[in-house]
Amino acid sequence: MIEFKGLTKKFGDEFTALDNIDLTIEKGSAFGLLGSNGAGKSTMLRLIAGIYRQEAGLLTVDGEKVYDNTKVKERIFFINDETIQYGHHTLKSLKEFYQGFYPNFSEELFENLRKKIDLPLDKKLNQFSKGMKRQAIVIVGLACQTDYLMLDEAFDGIDPAMRIIVKRMLVDAMIDRELTVVISSHNLKEISEICDTVAFVHKGKILFAKSIDSVKNEIHKIQVAFKESPAENEFDSLDIIKAEKTQSVHHYIIRGDHDEIKKVFEAKNPIIFELIPLTLEEIFIIEMEERGYGYEAI
Repeated sequence: MIEFKGLTKKFGDEFTALDNIDLTIEKGSAFGLLGSNGAGKSTMLRLIAGIYRQEAGLLTVDGEKVYDNTKVKERIFFINDETIQYGHHTLKSLKEFYQGFYPNFSEELFENLRKKIDLPLDKKLNQFSKGMKRQAIVIVGLACQTDYLMLDEAFDGIDPAMRIIVKRMLVDAMIDRELTVVISSHNLKEISEICDTVAFVHKGKILFAKSIDSVKNEIHKIQVAFKESPAENEFDSLDIIKAEKTQSVHHYIIRGDHDEIKKVFEAKNPIIFELIPLTLEEIFIIEMEERGYGYEAI
């Protein structure tokens, strides 16, 4: 597993990128890092990859420190959000470059993945589109057969059809060899389709880290109507985040167990009771507003 314990990362004397964070990423999980630009997501990935060293606290991968530890780094592959640094390479030379650093590199897996997306071997990457460059480095990263794969804005620039293929590649690797994937993204839809756990990073702090299932099961949108409107304190036993009324229909956002919420409302004999599913994006907006942040934080 990956563990952050009281970790702080600074750049210079004035800017604190990560501030005393604690976080555990379980082995074999697909973990999403969400947050606005400058929140600290990319810094976390670079720390895990051993590119940066923290000023305080501890970061370990399977109990070992990463920075200056070659043996641990051989088990981690980091895909940067920028691809310009690969421009002078062909896909063939890029493959050969990484083969020198990753002893478990699989030529067979590389070729199987390359054929799936039909990328040329001898064409310079600076002649590729942004999405093709991203695909190239993803297949090289998967072929390195590391235990941990870090992806910074993994699907940026990839067209919808290729996104499906790349996602399948990642899922296959997670199933076949318990690959742990950590993805930073602004795209909550992408995260919800791949990840089982998410953490929300804001201004260098972890606001919360939860399984996606628990996130979705904790907050509910209820639409309900009664013959007679309930008294103001009728539902004080519930953790109501927001309440609105449109004509005779009441709309509630409520935190809690769905069955318990339903039981309370059904005791009032509603003529309409409907649970409306919330998207992950809607849930995160609600979570952020509760903490005093606006939509721009996502």
